[in-house]
Amino acid sequence: MMLSLFDQFMSPTLMGISLMALALSLPWILFPTPSSRWLNNRLLATQGRFINRFIQQLLSPLSMGSHKWAVLLTSLMIFLITLNMFGLLPYTFTPTTQLSLNLGLAFPLWLATVIIGFRNQPTRTLGHLLPEGTPGPLIPVLIIIETISLLIRTLALGVRLTANLTAGHLLIQLLTTAAFVLLGTMPAVAIFTSTVLMLLTLLETAVAMIQAYVFVLLLSLYLQENV
Repeated sequence: MMLSLFDQFMSPTLMGISLMALALSLPWILFPTPSSRWLNNRLLATQGRFINRFIQQLLSPLSMGSHKWAVLLTSLMIFLITLNMFGLLPYTFTPTTQLSLNLGLAFPLWLATVIIGFRNQPTRTLGHLLPEGTPGPLIPVLIIIETISLLIRTLALGVRLTANLTAGHLLIQLLTTAAFVLLGTMPAVAIFTSTVLMLLTLLETAVAMIQAYVFVLLLSLYLQENV
């Protein structure tokens, strides 16, 4: 029984061929592309207003050097939100529940911020590894600790997104199974479980959007430290 709970997190296959590439490309296919007309329809206008608002909210506290990442961070935000939201639909697969995918997104972007820091301000970037006024005998230990904490940022980005989505999906499946099992024996408890399930679904919808925003927000903070 416990193994069947985790079947939803397995990569989908068709005739032995992985469909991960299709799941990752589906969000971009469904989004409408801007037209060449002077006035867009309501969907495109709403989409443009959301993107402009998000860029303003994300980049307003950052320096001008970080504004070059606006397109990349906005695209990543929309991509993660779409994948997370599609995973709440029945008979769908959530690619962002895979730790390998999240680490594959987090590590290159985090590494790019570190490389930018070493290129633009190498002294200040290296200075983060050793606090000022550190006693001599503690210098090697603190350098190792700060280096490990710097490397753990990538793991924290990927694990946070994976853990939150996985826990929410598992709770939804457990409550759904409980509601179906209790429907014939204890209808009142089944109705109460279904009510809790609906509230949990709303919470998971909010978590899907918030976790995508937190992922991009932490990347922007790492970028701000190195620009």
